Amino acid sequence: VLLVRVPPPPTPAAPNFFLLSHTLSHSLSEMCTLEKRGNLYILTLIGAGDEHRLNPTLIAAIRSSLSQIKSEISRSKSPPPTALITTAEGKFFSNGYDVKFADSSPSPLQTKIFMDAQLRALVSDLLSLPMPTVSAVTGHASAAGFILAIAHDYVLMRRERGFLYMSELDIGFVIPEWFVKMVNAKIGSSTAKRAVVMRAEKLTAEMAKEMGVVDAVGEGEKGTVEAAVKMAEELVKKGWNGEVYAENRKVFSKEVLEAIGAVDGVEVDGRIRLKAHL
Repeated sequence: VLLVRVPPPPTPAAPNFFLLSHTLSHSLSEMCTLEKRGNLYILTLIGAGDEHRLNPTLIAAIRSSLSQIKSEISRSKSPPPTALITTAEGKFFSNGYDVKFADSSPSPLQTKIFMDAQLRALVSDLLSLPMPTVSAVTGHASAAGFILAIAHDYVLMRRERGFLYMSELDIGFVIPEWFVKMVNAKIGSSTAKRAVVMRAEKLTAEMAKEMGVVDAVGEGEKGTVEAAVKMAEELVKKGWNGEVYAENRKVFSKEVLEAIGAVDGVEVDGRIRLKAHL
């Protein structure tokens, strides 16, 4: 077992219309770990007391881990089948965008647009990763955190803790169009989609499984991760070519990828939606 601690890389360069000069007051010295276990990669958002809110630093740390995985695979002339598991320590898988960080920055609106652009890039990274991906949701996954969870090929959720929750309606935000495209791609039932987007229901693991939002339910934090490992190992045994798998996923996710590339609004009247080009 190879355990690599991934320090947060420098805040990525902002779009040319915005200079991100504000620093995170609550930055952790380390944001995630990347463990190699046989043919599996296990990416863990660390800090049991953290909400794992998606700010530029955390998103960059996750993308750095995915880049490391791709680099390792590319160095092999004949890479073996692999799979990725993403999970998190503590009460939260991810509580969505770090709105508090954005609101305290010199340019809150531009910071929110920047974070959205970075999450789009992260989801694109996941959809192009040359291996099956599994999210082990051991705590709450809200709004953008929900999207991060379902951006994986398979989703497992802890039975006794956590909600899947698209909170935009409850907090007065218009849901980004690309979020809706992701929900449409990942959830088959129109009733379930309505519950998620238009009722902002907080889904327990059992509710999410019944609606087809998650693939399986695990027992406890450890049990959920172990179930994800078992699923990932079964996928690896298929012996699929990673590059072919990634290309097929891109075809399958064409509408999502197109939506990711098209910038829609995040605020209205300076608060809820803004049309912008990054």
